[in-house]
Amino acid sequence: MKRLKLFPKIFLYTMSIMLFVVVVTHGLIYLLAPRLQLAVSTPDDVVVSIRQEQFVTEAVEKALPVSLSCSLLISVVCSLLFSKAITDPIKKISTATEQMMKLDHGVNCPIHTKDEIGTLARNVNDLYSDLLSTIEHLEREKDAVRDMERAKVDFLRAASHELKTPVTALNATLENMILGVGKYQDYAAYLPECKEMVDQLSGMVHEILETSRLNTTDEPAKPIDIAELMAELCAPYQMIAAAHQITFSLDLPEQFPAKLPAGRFSKAVSNVLANAVAYTEAGKAVSVCMEGRSLVVKNECRPIPDDEIHRLFEPFYRPDFSRSRISGGNGLGLYIVDTLLTSMNIPYSFAPMKSPPGMCFTIQL
Repeated sequence: MKRLKLFPKIFLYTMSIMLFVVVVTHGLIYLLAPRLQLAVSTPDDVVVSIRQEQFVTEAVEKALPVSLSCSLLISVVCSLLFSKAITDPIKKISTATEQMMKLDHGVNCPIHTKDEIGTLARNVNDLYSDLLSTIEHLEREKDAVRDMERAKVDFLRAASHELKTPVTALNATLENMILGVGKYQDYAAYLPECKEMVDQLSGMVHEILETSRLNTTDEPAKPIDIAELMAELCAPYQMIAAAHQITFSLDLPEQFPAKLPAGRFSKAVSNVLANAVAYTEAGKAVSVCMEGRSLVVKNECRPIPDDEIHRLFEPFYRPDFSRSRISGGNGLGLYIVDTLLTSMNIPYSFAPMKSPPGMCFTIQL
């Protein structure tokens, strides 16, 4: 059975009420009017009460059809106007919600009144706005999760590739020692070499495990003094620099308050400082200073080409052409820095310097 729409329902309901009122009113007039006594005033101001039932009845019967017709017409017109006034806003809300189901941007329900229907339209608009905002947030989260998963897969592949070479070398050395092949019969010479390979593998595994846990720790931000923290972080690197005849200068204000996750920020800055000292030759300089609200670490070295800088933040990438683990590190330092600073929403830049030639790492606080 087909259901009636809202407009016919409201029209029939309103029309029924008005017809009921008209019929009851005219019925009462028809029944009660003939029983009324007429008061007639004479020229002598004498009021005479007369009963003229037949006269009243005929008058009512003659007027009743016209009155009923006019009342019916007025009822139909009023019912139509009332039904249209009620259903038009609802129809507009319904049309708007159909477009909202398609997630069209810029769609909203028109609000013309301040009554319950206007409140309904306003609530629908607010709900749709929150829905779109939530969908956009979820899309960003989904993209972030997808990028994170892709980064994890790439990291695991790079880690597997990086570990394969020393494991293969260690296995070959041990196998030759077991078989007593040529020079490998000299255990006293090759056992320390195997021990060095194992230590190297242990260090790499430790770094890989530490790196894999970077995004799993949720350290809350707390007020810290950057100047005091940097003085503590730079102390061991100043001694390393002195041992390698590198000038290490520190220029910090007395206080520099900030609100950051101290542990994660310290680890990121430590990797920046370690890189700066490791890639600075003897006789050159490393400087740490504050420029406005930026922490700047500069080191004199051979500038890295612009087209290669972005690759420095890839896991296990080393800028030297020999790809040596001795001179090029383990390739995780700047990857860890990028991961930590990105997770803390701290912008940074890494760019070459012209005078003196070197590299400049800037962290914007």
